[in-house]
Amino acid sequence: MNILLVGDVVGAPGRRALRELLPRLRRQHGIDFCVVNGENAAGGRGITRAVFRELCDTGADVVTLGDHAWDQDEIAGVIDGESQLLRPANTQAGQPGRGHVVCVAPGGVKVGVLNLIGRVYMPPSDCPFAAAERILGLWPAHQVPVIVVDFHAEATSEKIALGRFLDGRVSAVAGTHTHVQTADEAVLPGGTAYITDLGMTGPMDSVLGREVSAVLRRFVSGMPTRLPVAKADIRLHGLLVDVDETSGRARTARRIAEPLAEAGS
Repeated sequence: MNILLVGDVVGAPGRRALRELLPRLRRQHGIDFCVVNGENAAGGRGITRAVFRELCDTGADVVTLGDHAWDQDEIAGVIDGESQLLRPANTQAGQPGRGHVVCVAPGGVKVGVLNLIGRVYMPPSDCPFAAAERILGLWPAHQVPVIVVDFHAEATSEKIALGRFLDGRVSAVAGTHTHVQTADEAVLPGGTAYITDLGMTGPMDSVLGREVSAVLRRFVSGMPTRLPVAKADIRLHGLLVDVDETSGRARTARRIAEPLAEAGS
C-alpha cells in the first residue's frame, strides 16, 4: 500500500496547496492512506473544527498536531469528538483528545497512527520513547500490521534516535515541526521508512511560513512583532512510503516537494 505523510500545513496558503494538490497526488501515486500535520493550519497557529474538516475533505485520513495544538481556544472542546484528529500522545495527563488511532484503509488493512512530541527544546512532556513502547503494546502486529508515527520535535538527534528505537516495529517514522524538509529519507535496516523532517506545506518565500520582513524586524529590533503568514512560492512537502501491508515493512521512501502553479505561470 502507498502512504503519504504531509508536512506542517501553514495557514490559508498551506490549506490551498493541500486542496489543489492532494487529490491529484492521491490519484497519481495510488495513495491508500494520508496523514497530514495540521498544527499550524489555522492562521499559522493551531487548528479549528472547520479547518480540521477542510483538511479531511481535501484527502487527509488523519490529522496530527504538535506544540501549537491548543493555540485556538475552541479546539479543547472539539478534539474529544474527532477520532481522526490527534494531539501528541505524551502530553500532560488529563489533556483532552487522543494521541493514537487505528483506521481501516481500503482493502481492510488496519493502519495505526501515533502522534508524539519531543522533549529537547520543546514544552514539557512525558517521555516519547516510553509512550511509543506503551502504545505499541496495544497493537499486536497481526492485528495492526501498518503503523505510522509523526514525531513533532526540534532536535534532529532526538528524531533520529526515535527512528532507530522503533526500526522494525513500525512502518514509518516522520519528523515534523522544523518546517524544513530534510534530505535523509531512507528505509532503515529493520524496514522502517524514516525522514527527520517532512518539511512545510505552505509558502516557501518566507521564514518558516511567515513574512520575511516581519521576522527580520523581530530579530533585528528584539521587539515583539506580529508575524503574518507569507503568500508566495507555495509547495506541498511530504514523504511517500510504499509499505508491504502484510508485514508492515516499508519497501521505499520518497520525498515529495510539489509546487503549486501560480496564476499566469
